[in-house]
Amino acid sequence: MPRHDFSSQTVIVTGASSGIGAAFARALASRGANLVLVARRRERLDRLAAELREGRAITVTTVPLDLSAPTAAAELKAALAEAGVTATSLINNAGFGTFGEFRDEDPERLTQEIAVDVSAPVQLSHAFLPGIVEARGFLINVASMAAYAPTPRMAVYGAAKAFVLSFTESLWAELRDTGATVFALSPGATSTEFNAVVGTDDATAGARMRTPDDVVATAMTHLARRRPGPSVVDGPANRAGAAAARLLPRRTAVTMMHRITDPARRAAEARPRVSWSG
Repeated sequence: MPRHDFSSQTVIVTGASSGIGAAFARALASRGANLVLVARRRERLDRLAAELREGRAITVTTVPLDLSAPTAAAELKAALAEAGVTATSLINNAGFGTFGEFRDEDPERLTQEIAVDVSAPVQLSHAFLPGIVEARGFLINVASMAAYAPTPRMAVYGAAKAFVLSFTESLWAELRDTGATVFALSPGATSTEFNAVVGTDDATAGARMRTPDDVVATAMTHLARRRPGPSVVDGPANRAGAAAARLLPRRTAVTMMHRITDPARRAAEARPRVSWSG
C-alpha cells in the first residue's frame, strides 16, 4: 500500500516547465495529485497544465515566477493564498549551473545561480514546511552528483548542490518523527536543458545520460519506502560514484574532478585517431 495518498496532496513543483520538473509533474498527475507548477516561462507552464488536466479530475495551478528574486517565496505563498490553494508537498527542482574558470565568470550570473540553487530552496522550504508537516506530505530537494565532490569549473554549482544535500539531510533528521517525508535527490548527467543553459556539453563531461523519467522513477520509489533515508542518488553508476567519492582523500577527489571537467581532455578524446598501415 502506498505511503502517500496522492489524491489528497497538492504538490508544488519548481522548475516545472521542462526536464525533471515536468517529469515529476506528469508522474504525480498520473497518481491523482493536484499540482502547483512554478517556473519563469508562462506559456510552457500553461501548455503542460492543459496536458495534465486532460482526462483527469485534478487541479493544476500555474505560477510564473523568477526564483532568483529575494521575494519569490513570499510571492508564491501570497499567490496561492489568493487562489485558495493549500500546498501539502514541495519539490524544489529549479536550478541552473555555470561552467568556466571562476575568475572569468560574470558575478551577476553567479549571484543569480546562488539565489536559485541555494536561497530559493531554503526560503520555499521554510515557507511551506508547516503545511507539509500538518498534511504529512513530502519535501524533495533536488541536489546533484556535483554535491559529492568539489567541481572545478563549476565551483559555485557544486558548492550550491553540496549545500542542498547537507541542508536537506539535516531537515530529514529534524522532521523524521513528524510523519512528513524529506529527502534529497541527486541526479547525475540527465538529458534536460541543463547543458543548453550552461552553454556547453562540457558541463556533463561526456557522461552517459539518464532520462528525466529515470530520475523521477528513482525518487518515487524512494518516496514509497517504509522508512526513506535522507538522500538518494539516481542510477547504479552514479550511486557507485558517490560512494567512491566519500572514500577518496579530498586532494585526490578535486584533482580527479579537475581533469574530468577539462574541455581540452574531452576535445582530445573526441579527435579521430589515425591508424597507419604499411
